[in-house]
Amino acid sequence: MSRYLFFVFFLQVLLAAQPLKAQTGTLAGKVTNATGEPLPFASIALKSSATGTVTGADGSFSLPNLAPGSYTLMASSIGYETQSRVVTINAGKVTQVNVSLTQGLYALQTVEITGRREVGYDNKETYSATKTASLIKDVPATINFVTKELMLDQVAFTVNDVVKNVAGVNQFSFYNDITIRGFRVQGQRNFGTLLNGMRTFTSFWKPQLIPHIERVEVIKGPASALFGNASPGGAINRVTKKPLAESRKSISTTVGSFNTLRTLADFTGTMTEDKKLLYRLNIGFENSDGFRDLQFSRNLVVAPSFAFLPTDNTSLNFDIVYQDSKGRLDRGQAAFGNRNLFTTPITTSLSAINDFLDETTINATVSLRHQFSDQVSFNSSYQLSSYNEDLLEHRTSNRFASLGDGSIDDTKVAMRVFIRKRSWNNNSFNNYLNVDYQLGATRHTLLAGYDYFRQEQLPGGSQLEARSYLLQNGGTSNVFNPANAANYVMDANGNPATNVGHFDLTSPIANGMRDMSGYRYIQRTFNQFMQESHGIYLQNQSEFGPLKVLLGLRQEYFNDYLNYNSPAEETVDQQALLPRVGLVYSIHPTTNLYSTWVQGYQPQTAAAFINPEAGGPFDPLTSEMLEIGSKSNLFNDQLSATLAFYQIVERGGLYNANDPTNPERLVQLGEEEAQGFELNLSGNILPNWSIVAGYAFNDAKITAADEESVIGRQKPNAPRHTANVWTKYIFEGGVFKDLGIGLGYNHVSERFGSIVSGEEPDVFPSYGIVDTALFYKLDKVQFQININNVFDETHWVGGYDVIRAFPGSPRNILTTVSYSF
Repeated sequence: MSRYLFFVFFLQVLLAAQPLKAQTGTLAGKVTNATGEPLPFASIALKSSATGTVTGADGSFSLPNLAPGSYTLMASSIGYETQSRVVTINAGKVTQVNVSLTQGLYALQTVEITGRREVGYDNKETYSATKTASLIKDVPATINFVTKELMLDQVAFTVNDVVKNVAGVNQFSFYNDITIRGFRVQGQRNFGTLLNGMRTFTSFWKPQLIPHIERVEVIKGPASALFGNASPGGAINRVTKKPLAESRKSISTTVGSFNTLRTLADFTGTMTEDKKLLYRLNIGFENSDGFRDLQFSRNLVVAPSFAFLPTDNTSLNFDIVYQDSKGRLDRGQAAFGNRNLFTTPITTSLSAINDFLDETTINATVSLRHQFSDQVSFNSSYQLSSYNEDLLEHRTSNRFASLGDGSIDDTKVAMRVFIRKRSWNNNSFNNYLNVDYQLGATRHTLLAGYDYFRQEQLPGGSQLEARSYLLQNGGTSNVFNPANAANYVMDANGNPATNVGHFDLTSPIANGMRDMSGYRYIQRTFNQFMQESHGIYLQNQSEFGPLKVLLGLRQEYFNDYLNYNSPAEETVDQQALLPRVGLVYSIHPTTNLYSTWVQGYQPQTAAAFINPEAGGPFDPLTSEMLEIGSKSNLFNDQLSATLAFYQIVERGGLYNANDPTNPERLVQLGEEEAQGFELNLSGNILPNWSIVAGYAFNDAKITAADEESVIGRQKPNAPRHTANVWTKYIFEGGVFKDLGIGLGYNHVSERFGSIVSGEEPDVFPSYGIVDTALFYKLDKVQFQININNVFDETHWVGGYDVIRAFPGSPRNILTTVSYSF
């Protein structure tokens, strides 16, 4: 019945629309540059309405079905001055308007105050990579991105869903845990994760949500000279959607496999007639069971944003992002001990039905921009980030069940229980001054700034842990040592008696409710701690004809207060002087060559607080990167291409020690190196044919370590080869008019697990995944069907070992209806 009603409603919409067409007119024309050459992908909009389009390959455009009346047409393109024309539409007629745009008069807004001007898969501007408004091709670094248009076309909901579109970036696990060029970027750390260019606190357990995100930027390399504490591989910057000075509204609903329901809403426009106060509201809701046993996601994002523009020289932005996430902590799939990942279903999780993970994150940002003159501007931003974790989980002891004779039962996994509550507050304060000046024939932009960052774990953070085995003295242990068997309680079969029962991989009811009343717990209190850093930096960008030079220097001061606000308080002070040098040379108006050298710095003491058994504190990481490459704008600026060759050296990385008495203990290795090359493409081959593609070769190895057997080994979850392509084609005429087809492929070569030991670690096989989509647009409504993993290939996105493997999703179908008004 519901399908019948939907069909009747759809038919009524079609019939209702027919009489209107005879009462409307059409606006058509062509956009060219000053020399008469057509400008493809110029934006065409009617002021104070949601009606708009982009020009085709020949610069032409058409806006049909317009009600008769007077309109203000706005024509714009990146690098050109916006032109406006008043036009009159008459019923049943075509109004022809040709527009010529003048190049070189358009200046980038100094910071991202209002929404992104571009639409589609390409993005030519960046603000975070240099903290100055720059064209990406003029920045001596690799900056990859995924735009909201690509996210919507792929029905992506988290950062983990979109990193497959960036060469050299892949998942380490299910979590907010990603590798860039073989180096890890994780949540609950104060590096590598940025929000609008500011360090922020995030969950480690759940991927970051993106319904409110304009684009995800990946800034490759240790950008420490600008941001201070940074991963050697790079940083992931999420840029939130900003208000627009025009009314746009859209809603969409997605339903599909694994009982998935998603709803998105995006509203933006002006709040006052003088357009000095703008707003944007993004809402995202997800309810999904996922493909894993007992796992589910209940996610809510509410993100209001306001821009106050009292004068042409001053702007004030206020953004709030509220995220509420409910589910269970998924520690991955466990396979039998013969290392064959196919011995258990990829749906197998080790959770109990009474487990839960509730997380709440709030980010609030206030930013001020003031333009003192055409040459001098000041920017100041403050961000408060709070995070709360409430957890109950049955999880592995990272080993199979122990038997009394010292052997293992690889059909059962040793288990333990965590009950934990923790809260953090983060404060980030960024201030910088931009000064444009000229010396003779050379132009310069000077950046001088000061950053402050503070992360505090609040009082009360604590955990109850029920360990695996019972001891004779009334205690418990996660490890059975047969040499000291007399210290353990033994069962009737001569095996160590369990405090938390083993998980039976052969049992169909192993995920049932666990009786926790008999567990013996130990209490762990996470002593309050506080970390803060101060950074002072200078950067100068100079332009000598076709040559651009970037010089940067940052002095970083890092303070770590252990056992904060207690008699045992201890302070660890570290500092680093971080240089950055970059060159860009324009060999053609469409092509730039670039090179960069930068040093990185990353304090590691925070690792001890995420996992107190890790064995920290540790010495800081230091890194160094040399990169050369080229950036080109092809097909009349429709397609952007980047080719990069790099070498990164890191000293002091942390790995699991494979200690039989403490499975959580980490060791600090001597040196690691990654070298390789990447190719990235994004944009349009034709106005109706979009593409994102990439390939990366990454030779990331351990080059110095105390354990000689690991030297020369590929770094964990660092594939040597990754390749991606996603393309979308929209039919512009004929019987298939307004029909679109999307097709994608992702390849990841085999990877090692994360355990560093004398023996070979577990291997996760290579895979290739095919995705497809079908689009159909009817006026303001778009229907969309996405089929992911078309051939249902079993694969693993990452993992630690065969007890903690992270399988990728099997074939699934998502259907979306979107309405813009």
